[in-house]
Amino acid sequence: MAKRKTRYVCSNCGSVSSRWLGRCPQCGEWNTMTEEEEAAEAPKGSRSLQRSGEGTKPSSLQDIAMEKMTRIVTGIGELDRVLGGGIVPGALILLSGDPGIGKSTLVLQVAAAVCQTAGTVLYGSGEESAGQIKMRAQRLGIESANLIIQADTSLDAVLQEARRLHPALVVVDSIQTMYSSEADGTPGSLSQIREGTSRLMTFAKTETIPVIVIGHVTKEGTIAGPRMMEHMVDVVLYFEGERNYQFRVLRGIKNRFGSTNESGLFTMNEQGLAELANPSQMLLAERAANQSGSAIAAVMDGMRPLLGEIQALTTHSVFPVPRRTASGMDYNRLIILLAVLEKRVGVPLGTQDVYINVVGGLRITETAADLPIALAVYSSLRDVSMDSCTVVMGEVGLTGDIRRVSHALRRVKEAAKLGFQSFIIPKGNQEDVPAKEVGSGRILCVSTLQEAIEKAFVSSASR
Repeated sequence: MAKRKTRYVCSNCGSVSSRWLGRCPQCGEWNTMTEEEEAAEAPKGSRSLQRSGEGTKPSSLQDIAMEKMTRIVTGIGELDRVLGGGIVPGALILLSGDPGIGKSTLVLQVAAAVCQTAGTVLYGSGEESAGQIKMRAQRLGIESANLIIQADTSLDAVLQEARRLHPALVVVDSIQTMYSSEADGTPGSLSQIREGTSRLMTFAKTETIPVIVIGHVTKEGTIAGPRMMEHMVDVVLYFEGERNYQFRVLRGIKNRFGSTNESGLFTMNEQGLAELANPSQMLLAERAANQSGSAIAAVMDGMRPLLGEIQALTTHSVFPVPRRTASGMDYNRLIILLAVLEKRVGVPLGTQDVYINVVGGLRITETAADLPIALAVYSSLRDVSMDSCTVVMGEVGLTGDIRRVSHALRRVKEAAKLGFQSFIIPKGNQEDVPAKEVGSGRILCVSTLQEAIEKAFVSSASR
Protein backbone atom coordinates (compact mmCIF):
# COMPACT_ATOMS: atom_id res chain seq x y z
CA MET A 1 0.00 0.00 0.00
CA ALA A 2 1.36 3.34 -1.02
CA LYS A 3 2.39 5.68 1.74
CA ARG A 4 -0.03 8.51 2.38
CA LYS A 5 1.39 11.84 1.23
CA THR A 6 0.24 15.21 2.45
CA ARG A 7 0.85 18.76 1.37
CA TYR A 8 -0.03 22.17 2.73
CA VAL A 9 -1.90 24.67 0.58
CA CYS A 10 -2.37 28.38 1.34
CA SER A 11 -6.07 29.24 1.43
CA ASN A 12 -5.28 32.81 0.35
CA CYS A 13 -3.01 32.47 -2.67
CA GLY A 14 -2.99 28.73 -3.36
CA SER A 15 0.76 28.21 -2.94
CA VAL A 16 1.88 24.67 -2.01
CA SER A 17 4.40 23.59 0.63
CA SER A 18 5.63 20.17 1.70
CA ARG A 19 5.48 21.19 5.37
CA TRP A 20 3.28 23.38 7.51
CA LEU A 21 4.33 27.01 7.81
CA GLY A 22 2.93 29.61 10.12
CA ARG A 23 3.27 32.26 7.43
CA CYS A 24 2.80 31.75 3.72
CA PRO A 25 6.08 32.51 1.87
CA GLN A 26 4.20 33.78 -1.19
CA CYS A 27 1.48 36.15 0.10
CA GLY A 28 2.75 36.70 3.64
CA GLU A 29 -0.56 35.81 5.35
CA TRP A 30 -0.51 34.05 8.72
CA ASN A 31 -2.22 30.74 9.58
CA THR A 32 -3.51 30.10 6.07
CA MET A 33 -1.78 26.75 5.38
CA THR A 34 -4.25 23.86 5.33
CA GLU A 35 -3.43 20.18 5.03
CA GLU A 36 -4.47 18.22 1.94
CA GLU A 37 -3.89 14.66 0.88
CA GLU A 38 -1.66 14.45 -2.16
CA ALA A 39 -2.57 11.90 -4.79
CA ALA A 40 0.20 9.57 -5.93
CA GLU A 41 -0.79 10.00 -9.54
CA ALA A 42 -1.71 13.00 -11.59
CA PRO A 43 -4.97 14.47 -10.32
CA LYS A 44 -7.98 13.55 -12.34
CA GLY A 45 -9.16 17.14 -12.10
CA SER A 46 -6.42 18.20 -14.50
CA ARG A 47 -8.75 17.16 -17.33
CA SER A 48 -11.07 20.02 -16.42
CA LEU A 49 -8.75 22.51 -18.09
CA GLN A 50 -8.76 20.71 -21.44
CA ARG A 51 -10.72 22.53 -24.15
CA SER A 52 -12.12 21.19 -27.37
CA GLY A 53 -13.94 22.41 -30.44
CA GLU A 54 -13.20 24.75 -33.31
CA GLY A 55 -12.12 27.55 -31.03
CA THR A 56 -9.04 25.62 -29.88
CA LYS A 57 -7.52 25.31 -33.37
CA PRO A 58 -4.72 27.75 -34.30
CA SER A 59 -6.10 30.59 -36.42
CA SER A 60 -4.84 33.84 -37.86
CA LEU A 61 -6.09 36.93 -36.06
CA GLN A 62 -7.69 38.13 -39.29
CA ASP A 63 -9.55 34.83 -39.79
CA ILE A 64 -11.22 34.77 -36.35
CA ALA A 65 -14.96 35.36 -36.75
CA MET A 66 -16.66 37.73 -34.31
CA GLU A 67 -20.29 37.11 -35.21
CA LYS A 68 -20.77 35.02 -32.07
CA MET A 69 -19.14 37.58 -29.76
CA THR A 70 -21.91 40.13 -29.69
CA ARG A 71 -22.56 41.27 -26.15
CA ILE A 72 -25.82 40.28 -24.50
CA VAL A 73 -27.54 43.50 -23.43
CA THR A 74 -29.55 42.70 -20.32
CA GLY A 75 -31.59 45.87 -20.31
CA ILE A 76 -30.45 46.60 -16.74
CA GLY A 77 -28.55 49.78 -17.52
CA GLU A 78 -26.46 49.92 -14.36
CA LEU A 79 -25.25 46.34 -14.82
CA ASP A 80 -24.50 46.83 -18.50
CA ARG A 81 -22.52 49.95 -17.59
CA VAL A 82 -20.29 48.02 -15.17
CA LEU A 83 -19.79 45.15 -17.64
CA GLY A 84 -18.76 47.55 -20.41
CA GLY A 85 -21.92 47.32 -22.52
CA GLY A 86 -23.33 43.88 -21.70
CA ILE A 87 -22.37 40.26 -21.07
CA VAL A 88 -19.64 38.90 -23.38
CA PRO A 89 -20.34 35.36 -24.70
CA GLY A 90 -18.05 32.84 -23.04
CA ALA A 91 -17.28 35.14 -20.11
CA LEU A 92 -16.93 33.74 -16.58
CA ILE A 93 -18.28 36.34 -14.16
CA LEU A 94 -17.77 36.14 -10.39
CA LEU A 95 -20.26 38.08 -8.26
CA SER A 96 -19.47 38.48 -4.59
CA GLY A 97 -20.71 40.52 -1.64
CA ASP A 98 -21.69 40.43 2.01
CA PRO A 99 -24.44 38.04 3.13
CA GLY A 100 -27.94 39.42 2.66
CA ILE A 101 -26.80 42.27 0.41
CA GLY A 102 -28.93 41.06 -2.54
CA LYS A 103 -26.66 38.88 -4.72
CA SER A 104 -29.25 36.18 -5.38
CA THR A 105 -31.89 38.82 -6.04
CA LEU A 106 -29.65 40.54 -8.57
CA VAL A 107 -28.75 37.40 -10.51
CA LEU A 108 -32.39 36.30 -10.59
CA GLN A 109 -33.37 39.65 -12.08
CA VAL A 110 -30.48 39.39 -14.55
CA ALA A 111 -31.59 35.88 -15.51
CA ALA A 112 -35.14 37.11 -16.14
CA ALA A 113 -33.84 40.02 -18.23
CA VAL A 114 -31.65 37.72 -20.36
CA CYS A 115 -34.65 35.42 -20.90
CA GLN A 116 -36.47 38.32 -22.54
CA THR A 117 -33.57 39.45 -24.72
CA ALA A 118 -31.50 36.35 -25.55
CA GLY A 119 -33.41 33.15 -24.76
CA THR A 120 -33.14 30.30 -22.24
CA VAL A 121 -31.28 30.72 -18.92
CA LEU A 122 -30.21 27.83 -16.67
CA TYR A 123 -30.20 28.72 -12.97
CA GLY A 124 -28.29 26.17 -10.91
CA SER A 125 -28.79 26.60 -7.18
CA GLY A 126 -27.08 24.64 -4.46
CA GLU A 127 -28.40 26.85 -1.64
CA GLU A 128 -32.15 27.07 -2.23
CA SER A 129 -34.81 24.67 -3.36
CA ALA A 130 -36.80 25.24 -6.53
CA GLY A 131 -39.80 26.26 -4.43
CA GLN A 132 -37.81 28.90 -2.56
CA ILE A 133 -36.54 30.38 -5.81
CA LYS A 134 -40.12 30.38 -7.10
CA MET A 135 -41.22 32.36 -4.03
CA ARG A 136 -38.56 35.00 -4.66
CA ALA A 137 -39.46 35.16 -8.33
CA GLN A 138 -43.11 35.79 -7.47
CA ARG A 139 -42.11 38.57 -5.09
CA LEU A 140 -40.03 40.15 -7.85
CA GLY A 141 -42.80 39.74 -10.42
CA ILE A 142 -40.76 37.30 -12.56
CA GLU A 143 -42.64 34.80 -14.72
CA SER A 144 -40.71 33.25 -17.59
CA ALA A 145 -40.96 29.82 -19.17
CA ASN A 146 -37.40 30.23 -20.47
CA LEU A 147 -35.94 30.37 -16.96
CA ILE A 148 -34.93 26.81 -16.05
CA ILE A 149 -34.31 26.14 -12.34
CA GLN A 150 -32.06 23.24 -11.32
CA ALA A 151 -31.76 22.89 -7.55
CA ASP A 152 -28.74 20.59 -7.39
CA THR A 153 -25.42 20.66 -5.59
CA SER A 154 -23.72 18.55 -8.26
CA LEU A 155 -21.77 20.74 -10.65
CA ASP A 156 -21.48 17.78 -13.01
CA ALA A 157 -25.28 17.57 -13.31
CA VAL A 158 -25.62 21.34 -13.86
CA LEU A 159 -23.01 21.34 -16.64
CA GLN A 160 -24.56 18.25 -18.24
CA GLU A 161 -27.93 20.00 -18.39
CA ALA A 162 -26.25 23.16 -19.71
CA ARG A 163 -24.67 21.21 -22.59
CA ARG A 164 -28.06 19.71 -23.40
CA LEU A 165 -30.01 22.96 -23.32
CA HIS A 166 -27.26 25.23 -24.67
CA PRO A 167 -28.78 28.26 -22.91
CA ALA A 168 -27.90 31.90 -23.42
CA LEU A 169 -26.66 32.18 -19.80
CA VAL A 170 -25.78 29.86 -16.92
CA VAL A 171 -26.04 30.96 -13.27
CA VAL A 172 -24.36 29.06 -10.42
CA ASP A 173 -25.47 29.99 -6.89
CA SER A 174 -23.04 29.48 -5.27
CA ILE A 175 -19.60 28.00 -6.03
CA GLN A 176 -19.08 27.14 -2.34
CA THR A 177 -22.11 24.82 -2.31
CA MET A 178 -21.24 22.91 -5.50
CA TYR A 179 -19.14 19.77 -5.68
CA SER A 180 -17.53 17.90 -8.54
CA SER A 181 -16.79 14.20 -8.69
CA GLU A 182 -13.49 15.05 -10.36
CA ALA A 183 -12.03 16.42 -7.13
CA ASP A 184 -11.66 15.27 -3.55
CA GLY A 185 -12.95 17.12 -0.52
CA THR A 186 -16.28 18.47 0.64
CA PRO A 187 -18.17 21.34 -1.02
CA GLY A 188 -16.46 24.63 -0.22
CA SER A 189 -13.02 23.08 0.23
CA LEU A 190 -10.06 24.47 -1.65
CA SER A 191 -9.83 21.53 -4.02
CA GLN A 192 -13.55 21.67 -4.84
CA ILE A 193 -13.51 25.43 -5.46
CA ARG A 194 -10.45 25.16 -7.69
CA GLU A 195 -11.91 22.29 -9.65
CA GLY A 196 -15.35 23.89 -9.92
CA THR A 197 -13.93 27.16 -11.20
CA SER A 198 -11.75 25.32 -13.72
CA ARG A 199 -14.68 23.31 -15.07
CA LEU A 200 -16.90 26.38 -15.36
CA MET A 201 -14.15 28.29 -17.15
CA THR A 202 -13.58 25.43 -19.60
CA PHE A 203 -17.32 25.13 -20.23
CA ALA A 204 -17.74 28.85 -20.85
CA LYS A 205 -14.82 29.07 -23.30
CA THR A 206 -15.63 25.84 -25.14
CA GLU A 207 -19.40 26.38 -25.50
CA THR A 208 -19.20 30.21 -25.80
CA ILE A 209 -21.85 30.48 -23.09
CA PRO A 210 -21.44 33.12 -20.35
CA VAL A 211 -21.53 31.92 -16.75
CA ILE A 212 -22.31 33.99 -13.65
CA VAL A 213 -20.98 32.50 -10.41
CA ILE A 214 -21.90 33.74 -6.95
CA GLY A 215 -19.09 33.58 -4.41
CA HIS A 216 -19.30 34.11 -0.66
CA VAL A 217 -16.99 36.37 1.30
CA THR A 218 -15.04 35.82 4.49
CA LYS A 219 -15.48 37.83 7.68
CA GLU A 220 -12.64 40.07 6.49
CA GLY A 221 -14.67 40.95 3.39
CA THR A 222 -12.55 39.01 0.88
CA ILE A 223 -13.88 36.36 -1.50
CA ALA A 224 -13.85 32.95 0.15
CA GLY A 225 -11.55 30.42 -1.45
CA PRO A 226 -8.14 30.66 -3.10
CA ARG A 227 -7.14 33.94 -4.74
CA MET A 228 -6.47 32.04 -7.94
CA MET A 229 -10.25 31.91 -8.45
CA GLU A 230 -10.23 35.69 -8.95
CA HIS A 231 -7.33 35.33 -11.40
CA MET A 232 -9.05 32.65 -13.46
CA VAL A 233 -12.38 34.40 -14.03
CA ASP A 234 -12.87 37.14 -16.61
CA VAL A 235 -14.91 39.55 -14.51
CA VAL A 236 -15.06 40.10 -10.75
CA LEU A 237 -18.02 42.12 -9.47
CA TYR A 238 -18.50 43.16 -5.87
CA PHE A 239 -21.93 44.07 -4.56
CA GLU A 240 -21.64 46.34 -1.54
CA GLY A 241 -23.71 48.57 0.68
CA GLU A 242 -25.04 48.80 4.19
CA ARG A 243 -27.96 46.46 4.81
CA ASN A 244 -29.59 49.18 6.90
CA TYR A 245 -29.63 51.48 3.86
CA GLN A 246 -31.47 51.08 0.58
CA PHE A 247 -28.37 52.15 -1.35
CA ARG A 248 -26.43 49.40 -3.18
CA VAL A 249 -23.27 49.73 -5.30
CA LEU A 250 -22.08 47.22 -7.89
CA ARG A 251 -18.36 47.65 -8.54
CA GLY A 252 -16.12 46.06 -11.11
CA ILE A 253 -12.94 44.79 -9.43
CA LYS A 254 -11.67 43.09 -12.58
CA ASN A 255 -12.95 43.23 -16.15
CA ARG A 256 -11.09 41.81 -19.13
CA PHE A 257 -13.66 43.28 -21.52
CA GLY A 258 -14.05 46.81 -20.18
CA SER A 259 -13.11 49.43 -17.64
CA THR A 260 -13.10 48.88 -13.88
CA ASN A 261 -13.84 52.55 -13.23
CA GLU A 262 -17.59 52.17 -13.68
CA SER A 263 -20.09 51.41 -10.93
CA GLY A 264 -23.76 50.52 -10.88
CA LEU A 265 -26.15 52.05 -8.34
CA PHE A 266 -29.31 50.35 -7.11
CA THR A 267 -31.90 50.71 -4.39
CA MET A 268 -33.48 47.79 -2.56
CA ASN A 269 -37.26 47.81 -2.20
CA GLU A 270 -40.07 45.28 -1.83
CA GLN A 271 -39.99 44.56 -5.58
CA GLY A 272 -36.27 43.83 -5.55
CA LEU A 273 -33.41 45.91 -6.88
CA ALA A 274 -34.23 49.03 -8.87
CA GLU A 275 -31.79 51.13 -10.86
CA LEU A 276 -30.97 54.47 -9.35
CA ALA A 277 -31.27 57.10 -12.06
CA ASN A 278 -30.36 60.12 -9.91
CA PRO A 279 -28.30 59.01 -6.91
CA SER A 280 -27.26 62.54 -5.94
CA GLN A 281 -30.86 63.60 -5.47
CA MET A 282 -31.55 60.61 -3.22
CA LEU A 283 -28.46 61.24 -1.12
CA LEU A 284 -29.45 64.87 -0.56
CA ALA A 285 -33.20 64.35 -0.18
CA GLU A 286 -33.31 64.65 3.62
CA ARG A 287 -30.63 67.30 4.02
CA ALA A 288 -31.48 70.13 6.38
CA ALA A 289 -30.49 73.63 5.21
CA ASN A 290 -28.26 76.03 7.15
CA GLN A 291 -26.92 73.48 9.63
CA SER A 292 -23.42 73.75 11.06
CA GLY A 293 -21.09 70.83 10.48
CA SER A 294 -22.45 70.05 7.02
CA ALA A 295 -20.81 70.32 3.59
CA ILE A 296 -21.72 69.04 0.13
CA ALA A 297 -18.92 67.17 -1.63
CA ALA A 298 -18.71 66.56 -5.37
CA VAL A 299 -16.95 63.22 -5.84
CA MET A 300 -16.48 60.73 -8.67
CA ASP A 301 -17.73 57.19 -8.32
CA GLY A 302 -16.00 55.61 -11.27
CA MET A 303 -16.83 57.95 -14.14
CA ARG A 304 -20.08 59.12 -12.57
CA PRO A 305 -20.21 62.41 -10.59
CA LEU A 306 -21.98 62.14 -7.24
CA LEU A 307 -23.01 64.73 -4.69
CA GLY A 308 -23.00 63.61 -1.09
CA GLU A 309 -23.43 65.29 2.26
CA ILE A 310 -20.57 65.12 4.74
CA GLN A 311 -21.50 65.71 8.35
CA ALA A 312 -19.02 66.60 11.07
CA LEU A 313 -19.46 66.91 14.82
CA THR A 314 -16.89 68.31 17.21
CA THR A 315 -17.35 68.29 20.97
CA HIS A 316 -15.12 68.84 23.98
CA SER A 317 -13.47 65.55 24.90
CA VAL A 318 -13.71 64.07 28.39
CA PHE A 319 -10.92 61.60 27.64
CA PRO A 320 -7.16 62.16 27.89
CA VAL A 321 -6.86 61.24 24.21
CA PRO A 322 -9.65 62.76 22.04
CA ARG A 323 -11.69 60.36 19.93
CA ARG A 324 -11.63 60.33 16.13
CA THR A 325 -14.42 58.42 14.36
CA ALA A 326 -14.90 58.19 10.59
CA SER A 327 -17.86 56.52 8.86
CA GLY A 328 -17.72 56.33 5.07
CA MET A 329 -14.12 57.52 4.68
CA ASP A 330 -10.57 56.46 5.46
CA TYR A 331 -9.70 56.98 9.12
CA ASN A 332 -6.04 57.79 8.43
CA ARG A 333 -7.07 60.45 5.91
CA LEU A 334 -9.19 62.11 8.59
CA ILE A 335 -6.22 62.23 10.98
CA ILE A 336 -4.13 63.96 8.30
CA LEU A 337 -6.83 66.57 7.59
CA LEU A 338 -7.23 67.36 11.29
CA ALA A 339 -3.47 67.80 11.62
CA VAL A 340 -3.41 70.21 8.65
CA LEU A 341 -6.31 72.20 10.10
CA GLU A 342 -4.53 72.59 13.41
CA LYS A 343 -1.06 73.28 12.02
CA ARG A 344 -1.78 75.47 8.98
CA VAL A 345 -5.00 77.24 10.02
CA GLY A 346 -4.64 77.27 13.79
CA VAL A 347 -7.90 75.42 14.50
CA PRO A 348 -7.73 74.07 18.09
CA LEU A 349 -8.68 70.40 17.79
CA GLY A 350 -6.36 68.91 20.39
CA THR A 351 -9.13 68.75 23.02
CA GLN A 352 -12.02 67.96 20.66
CA ASP A 353 -13.68 64.67 19.80
CA VAL A 354 -14.28 64.61 16.03
CA TYR A 355 -16.92 62.49 14.31
CA ILE A 356 -17.32 62.28 10.52
CA ASN A 357 -20.24 60.66 8.73
CA VAL A 358 -20.91 60.34 4.99
CA VAL A 359 -24.70 60.35 4.71
CA GLY A 360 -26.54 57.50 3.00
CA GLY A 361 -23.95 54.78 3.45
CA LEU A 362 -21.78 56.19 0.65
CA ARG A 363 -18.09 55.28 0.78
CA ILE A 364 -15.72 58.07 -0.27
CA THR A 365 -12.24 57.03 -1.33
CA GLU A 366 -10.92 59.89 -3.47
CA THR A 367 -8.99 62.90 -2.20
CA ALA A 368 -11.39 65.41 -3.78
CA ALA A 369 -13.45 65.08 -0.60
CA ASP A 370 -10.60 66.48 1.53
CA LEU A 371 -11.73 70.10 1.35
CA PRO A 372 -15.44 69.52 2.14
CA ILE A 373 -14.43 67.34 5.11
CA ALA A 374 -12.12 70.06 6.44
CA LEU A 375 -14.80 72.73 5.99
CA ALA A 376 -17.41 70.56 7.72
CA VAL A 377 -15.10 70.13 10.73
CA TYR A 378 -14.43 73.89 10.87
CA SER A 379 -18.15 74.59 10.53
CA SER A 380 -18.98 72.35 13.49
CA LEU A 381 -16.20 73.72 15.68
CA ARG A 382 -17.12 77.39 15.10
CA ASP A 383 -20.87 76.60 14.94
CA VAL A 384 -21.28 78.48 11.67
CA SER A 385 -23.16 77.17 8.68
CA MET A 386 -22.16 77.17 5.05
CA ASP A 387 -24.46 78.39 2.30
CA SER A 388 -26.78 75.46 1.53
CA CYS A 389 -26.34 76.09 -2.22
CA THR A 390 -22.56 75.60 -2.13
CA VAL A 391 -20.68 72.56 -3.44
CA VAL A 392 -17.05 71.94 -2.49
CA MET A 393 -14.25 69.92 -4.08
CA GLY A 394 -10.49 69.85 -3.68
CA GLU A 395 -7.51 67.88 -2.37
CA VAL A 396 -5.78 69.27 0.73
CA GLY A 397 -2.00 69.04 0.81
CA LEU A 398 0.11 68.81 3.94
CA THR A 399 1.19 72.42 3.48
CA GLY A 400 -2.42 73.59 3.50
CA ASP A 401 -2.58 74.10 -0.27
CA ILE A 402 -5.59 73.06 -2.35
CA ARG A 403 -4.74 70.89 -5.34
CA ARG A 404 -6.69 70.29 -8.53
CA VAL A 405 -9.13 67.43 -9.01
CA SER A 406 -10.04 65.40 -12.08
CA HIS A 407 -13.25 65.88 -14.05
CA ALA A 408 -14.01 69.21 -12.38
CA LEU A 409 -16.43 70.27 -15.13
CA ARG A 410 -18.46 67.07 -14.75
CA ARG A 411 -18.78 67.64 -11.02
CA VAL A 412 -19.87 71.25 -11.47
CA LYS A 413 -22.43 70.38 -14.16
CA GLU A 414 -23.96 67.68 -11.95
CA ALA A 415 -24.24 70.16 -9.08
CA ALA A 416 -25.74 72.83 -11.32
CA LYS A 417 -28.44 70.42 -12.51
CA LEU A 418 -29.53 69.96 -8.89
CA GLY A 419 -29.85 73.70 -8.30
CA PHE A 420 -26.53 74.58 -6.62
CA GLN A 421 -25.34 78.12 -7.32
CA SER A 422 -21.91 78.36 -5.66
CA PHE A 423 -18.92 76.15 -6.43
CA ILE A 424 -15.68 76.14 -4.42
CA ILE A 425 -13.01 74.59 -6.63
CA PRO A 426 -9.18 74.49 -6.65
CA LYS A 427 -7.50 77.35 -8.45
CA GLY A 428 -5.77 74.78 -10.65
CA ASN A 429 -9.18 73.86 -12.13
CA GLN A 430 -10.10 77.45 -13.01
CA GLU A 431 -9.53 76.96 -16.73
CA ASP A 432 -11.40 73.64 -16.70
CA VAL A 433 -14.68 75.24 -15.61
CA PRO A 434 -15.68 78.17 -17.86
CA ALA A 435 -18.09 80.65 -16.31
CA LYS A 436 -20.62 80.07 -19.10
CA GLU A 437 -21.06 76.45 -17.95
CA VAL A 438 -22.65 77.51 -14.66
CA GLY A 439 -24.87 80.33 -15.90
CA SER A 440 -25.72 82.59 -12.99
CA GLY A 441 -23.72 80.50 -10.54
CA ARG A 442 -20.54 81.64 -8.78
CA ILE A 443 -17.20 79.91 -9.15
CA LEU A 444 -14.93 80.48 -6.16
CA CYS A 445 -11.35 79.41 -6.86
CA VAL A 446 -9.13 78.80 -3.83
CA SER A 447 -5.45 77.94 -3.49
CA THR A 448 -5.11 77.44 0.28
CA LEU A 449 -7.22 75.99 3.05
CA GLN A 450 -7.30 79.35 4.82
CA GLU A 451 -8.66 81.02 1.69
CA ALA A 452 -11.33 78.31 1.30
CA ILE A 453 -12.51 78.88 4.88
CA GLU A 454 -12.72 82.65 4.32
CA LYS A 455 -14.77 82.29 1.13
CA ALA A 456 -17.00 79.48 2.43
CA PHE A 457 -18.04 81.31 5.58
CA VAL A 458 -17.93 84.93 4.46
CA SER A 459 -21.72 85.21 4.60
CA SER A 460 -21.82 83.74 8.10
CA ALA A 461 -19.06 86.04 9.33
CA SER A 462 -20.90 89.10 8.05
CA ARG A 463 -24.08 88.30 10.05
